Amino acid sequence: MKIREITDFLEEIAPLHYQEIYDNSGLIIGDLENKVNDVLITLDCTEEVIDEAISKNCNLIISHHPIIFTPLKKINGKSYVERVIIKAIRNDISIYAIHTNLDNVYNGVNSKIAEKLGLKNCKILRPKSKLIKQLVVYCPSSYSESLKQSLLECGAGEFKNYDNCSFSVVGKGTFRPKEGSNPFFGNIGKTETVPEERLELFYDIKNENVLLECLFKNHPYEQVAYQIYSLDNICLEIGSGMIGEVEDEIECDKFLALIKKKMKTDCIRHTTLNSNKIKRVAVCGGSGSFLLEEAKKKNADIFISSDFKYHEFFDADGKIIIADIGHFESEQFTKELIYEMLSKKFTKFAVQLSKVNTNPINYL
Repeated sequence: MKIREITDFLEEIAPLHYQEIYDNSGLIIGDLENKVNDVLITLDCTEEVIDEAISKNCNLIISHHPIIFTPLKKINGKSYVERVIIKAIRNDISIYAIHTNLDNVYNGVNSKIAEKLGLKNCKILRPKSKLIKQLVVYCPSSYSESLKQSLLECGAGEFKNYDNCSFSVVGKGTFRPKEGSNPFFGNIGKTETVPEERLELFYDIKNENVLLECLFKNHPYEQVAYQIYSLDNICLEIGSGMIGEVEDEIECDKFLALIKKKMKTDCIRHTTLNSNKIKRVAVCGGSGSFLLEEAKKKNADIFISSDFKYHEFFDADGKIIIADIGHFESEQFTKELIYEMLSKKFTKFAVQLSKVNTNPINYL
């Protein structure tokens, strides 16, 4: 089993292009062609986690948080990040991160939180747009069907429960080949009019390079006439945070006690309990203050996340309860999520959960 087989599987579930622009998900250290002994899953990659991997003969660590977030100018062991990198390379251990791309898929980090809290009817809190593009290309009518089939086979025209989706209209194309050209139809210096078909196909942005390569390979013209449009269509199953409902309304103080128990947190920082009962619940693993207005707009009674600054608590404005449960605490079950995905798919090697508590915050 090679690392590539594992990362390909993970990226089918959480494609890398779903990650936020600031993120660094993917294979951070190692070679995709290396063989895998065993896999160790962790939330953060620390020196202690590397030592654990060595002791367990795990040569692939899958971490939620990337060990490298910002560019490194030197690697000489002066910071914990540099020491982790050095120790991993010395011991031939690969490190893979699956971060905001796993946050942004429906069955990802936030779904796991919702599952722990028993939420029902869950939806993405802030769905993403601009993940779909449209390809428009002009082709001689006699070649349009074969070109369309080639593009469909490369992933164009697929969306949720449908595939082979396209639109076409027949018209007339005109052009005049100039000196130095090698026209498929017509003669140099003479304006030509050719029956053409306008093909329109939408596609996931992850397929763009493969699709364009297919277009240029299979289109008969020397110079292909095409356009690409970015679409604002919202993808309801991709995006940030999640909102759902508890089975039955519950008093605020009882729900906070439930959160503390289910999310295994020693501390909840929260705003005034301005509501008698909780029904609609918004969640976001990690730093989620950017979603507060969205949670209010969706009429959530409470928003569970972490890393709220002092003045951001005022933004609740009496319209919602903010419950800050801690960054580590909000994402701790991500290890369990990754373990479940891998152990169901692969049986040729051991998948192990790290026993190292990587939470850098302690409570008195």
